[in-house]
Amino acid sequence: MRHDASDLPTGRLTIRYFAGARAAAGTAEETATAGRCLDELADELTRRHGERLAAVLRVASFLVDGVACHDRRTALPAGATIDVLPPFAGG
Repeated sequence: MRHDASDLPTGRLTIRYFAGARAAAGTAEETATAGRCLDELADELTRRHGERLAAVLRVASFLVDGVACHDRRTALPAGATIDVLPPFAGG
């Protein structure tokens, strides 16, 4: 079920960065306010960390509580953990 971000209570999200995303953010983990979608979260993280992270976020995959999230407009629930996974080379 798709929710509008305004339908969710405010709270905190945990954002965990891996590989190149960690290097671009300059941290392994941080928090942000919940009640928004991935696109809005990416905008906030870009404001915090700059264009280097923005470039990674444009091509990254995201896990929300361990589940791949393909719709960047789906609202993120309070208490969720968001994993930011940049593309990996190899196979």
